[in-house]
Amino acid sequence: MNGPRSPEAAGQPSAGAAGRWRPLYVLGLAQFLMVLDASVMNVSISQLVSDFNTDVTAIQAVITLYTLVMAAFMITGGKIGDMFGRRRVFGVGLVIYGVGSALTAVAPTLWVLALGWSVIEGFGAALVLPALAALVAGTYRGRDRAVAYGVIGGLAGAGIAVGPLLGGWVTTYLTWRLVFAGETVLVVVLLLLMRWIEAQPAPEERPRLDVGGVVLSVAGLSLIVLAVLQSSTWGWLNPRNPPFTVFGFSPTVFVIALGLALLVLFHWWEARRTEPLVRFGLFGIPSLRSGLLMLFSQNVILLGLFFAIPLYLQVVLGLDAFETGLRLLPVSVTMLVAAMSGPLLGRFASPRTVVRTGLLVLFAATLWLLGTIKPELDDLSFALSMALLGLGMGLLASQLGNVVQSSVGEADRSEVGGLQYTAQNLGSSLGTALIGAILIGALASAFTAALAKDPAISDAVRQQAGIQMESGLEFVPADQAAAALAQTPIPPDEADAVVAAYRNAQLDGLKAAILAAAGITLGGFAFTGQLPANRAQGGPRTGRPPHPTKELP
Repeated sequence: MNGPRSPEAAGQPSAGAAGRWRPLYVLGLAQFLMVLDASVMNVSISQLVSDFNTDVTAIQAVITLYTLVMAAFMITGGKIGDMFGRRRVFGVGLVIYGVGSALTAVAPTLWVLALGWSVIEGFGAALVLPALAALVAGTYRGRDRAVAYGVIGGLAGAGIAVGPLLGGWVTTYLTWRLVFAGETVLVVVLLLLMRWIEAQPAPEERPRLDVGGVVLSVAGLSLIVLAVLQSSTWGWLNPRNPPFTVFGFSPTVFVIALGLALLVLFHWWEARRTEPLVRFGLFGIPSLRSGLLMLFSQNVILLGLFFAIPLYLQVVLGLDAFETGLRLLPVSVTMLVAAMSGPLLGRFASPRTVVRTGLLVLFAATLWLLGTIKPELDDLSFALSMALLGLGMGLLASQLGNVVQSSVGEADRSEVGGLQYTAQNLGSSLGTALIGAILIGALASAFTAALAKDPAISDAVRQQAGIQMESGLEFVPADQAAAALAQTPIPPDEADAVVAAYRNAQLDGLKAAILAAAGITLGGFAFTGQLPANRAQGGPRTGRPPHPTKELP
């Protein structure tokens, strides 16, 4: 029968039909919580820059580090869930996440913010999310599972919806710190409600953690994301302002190559382990492979855009965090509605058809959004493009989680949950880093070209600007740049020309970033061929024979 195992079988009193959804309340709220603070950070960039006396690049690094920590430890988190019990690890992860939230709420410096939010919260989420995915799949069956994943996807969309608005309002009128204090309270509530989640089967023989695999995977992924993140400062080949050079070249490509080499070594290492961290044979399941690649692509696009668009609204247009949240609301609302429509869509179209439709809608939205990047905001056109963007993202979210988890059997839930959220968070960290690097690189290129062709700007000023760009160009409000130039001996007319060139270069950089997201969207079609083509999926494919099981809390 569809639905969770009966409470009586678990030694708990029956709660009736309504009671079968109680675990979903807890798991859904946890999913909402995991998404909430990342979206809050994106609309609070300007305030964080001011509060910590830093620049956009440093905040970009903190945001990227958060998703990188999750991506790097997500597979490990799934394995730990297998070792000690998914519900127990879910609870431990929530405790760690709550500690990180509390520390973030009182962070006095940028490095404490990075420790509390990026590292501690990130590691807590790496324990929570694989367990969450496995608990949903283990608790529900058939159509109930599709409904549950639709709700989880919808609540992720709700977190993206509420985050910019709530975070913007709190940041503008109170302080962003209250969001993280509130998260600490939500964690306490979740811990009190954890008894609603039934114990899940676990292997009779506890698996071992492959420490060597953990070290190699974390190091490889970290180096790749670090290099992409720093590429705008280090340069790709010609060195700009790197900490060191390699044969006279920027270290960016070499660090990426080292990261890839470590991942190849990781693959070699895992093939020789009796209990590997990742069983690469799972990637031989076509629907799983396609689903993971699509989750990666989706998050590269979403987080890349959600880094660039707030910069346009806040830095270029001068909107505050609450006004930014209001203008991001359409994408969040339509994403929520579309993500929760998964079970309904499944009656009329296959996951492959829905995902391809979502990519088409997403591509159209990015092109529309590209046309709205102007010195003055067209509120209606921007809102409609945002709504279309959310619709495309929601169509993807409505299918991919269920596709991934339904590709395997019960024994593989935690491991595949780890792979699922690794793909998502690696996409998020690379999306923020890559789109951010493209934005800054295009800004520098456009600014240099504008200075070179403007006769009102002297060679001396061009040379001085070139020296400044070699040490790294920052994405700051044009008024701030004008105020800085006013403190120099540059004549006012020439300073105005420089500011105008910088203002136009900002728009060019933003357009390049959005165009890159459009290109990645088109590339996503290559990953859809192995998604399920039938409306009703068959039974799960099992990656290994069942083990004798016992109940773990």
